[in-house]
Amino acid sequence: MVDLSFYVKNIHIVNLLNGSKGQGGGVIQGTASEAILVVILAARDKILRRVGKNALEKLVVYASDQTHSALQKACQIAGIHPENCRILNTDSTTNYALSPSVLNEEISNDITSGLIPFFLCGTVGTTSSTAIDPLGELGNISKNNEMWFHVDAAYAGSACICPEYRHYIDGVEKADSFNMNAHKWFLTNFDCSVLWIKDRNALVQSLSTNPEFLKNKASQANMVVDYKDWQVPLGRRFRSLKLWMVLRIYGLENLQSYIRNHINLAKHFEELVAQDPRFEIVTPRLYSLVCFRLLPPHGNEACASKLNHDILDAVNSTGKIYISHTVLSGAYILRFAVGAPLTEDKHVTAAWKVLQDEASALLATCLE
Repeated sequence: MVDLSFYVKNIHIVNLLNGSKGQGGGVIQGTASEAILVVILAARDKILRRVGKNALEKLVVYASDQTHSALQKACQIAGIHPENCRILNTDSTTNYALSPSVLNEEISNDITSGLIPFFLCGTVGTTSSTAIDPLGELGNISKNNEMWFHVDAAYAGSACICPEYRHYIDGVEKADSFNMNAHKWFLTNFDCSVLWIKDRNALVQSLSTNPEFLKNKASQANMVVDYKDWQVPLGRRFRSLKLWMVLRIYGLENLQSYIRNHINLAKHFEELVAQDPRFEIVTPRLYSLVCFRLLPPHGNEACASKLNHDILDAVNSTGKIYISHTVLSGAYILRFAVGAPLTEDKHVTAAWKVLQDEASALLATCLE
């Protein structure tokens, strides 16, 4: 509990818990996939207690097409019909964030069709491009339609220990649950995923079991918090110890410096890319991920995807650096992520040199 209190104070999730009237709390899960599963189960059972258990086939989930696939798996496990999962399209006009107007329209159509909107997943720092959904507006829509609002900040949540990045979670107080992975960007070994929930009773009512062999005076008298009722498994690993060690060894200022250094290194890479007219930045850099691509010769977009696929393979085949890709609006995009503890400016510069060299070789072949 001490570890999670550190987060509440320094990431400013206190706003979420203040709205819980003492009913909220935090728990360490294994992964963000587990976190989203338990909250969708809690949300499902909460709505079914109100509208009747036979309404399961009418329940609808909403998210953007940039939301992590963990949501889809959670829906499958929770028995939500695949056709009732609304994966809403995003584009460059919102920097791939979920549009409140698109969401509102979809909800209105579903209500008219006799369906029941019950769960919305917003994301702070999407996997593909670190897009940020507008939490405040999405929270209002959720409240107006009596939906559970979950915020997935698995990657970017760690950056909120830095005051200058906390505005990205403005509106989090309107969420019913919030999750971030300490094992992604917080120097904590896998697995360690932190989940806060506004009403812990919703989790307990959905996941509680009380077999005779687990009964004891403390639990029967509600003198202890029984975290088996906040998660899928009954047993728990001592994850909080490694998180406590990270907090004790590094401290707040060093953790902030760690995050800021990665973001500054990514900014440096972004500047290098912007100086080379053969490349373009595809989406604004918000954290330590840069999305960019190699422009096709003569503006021939027909070969753009193959060109960028080829440079990805060529760069990774050197064994000097490793980059990944995504697809945004149908375009094949390269992703340069800074996240290793020992990465320095010289490594970023060397990585850019590899990219430039491979681009030169590839473009020369294209022009032959």
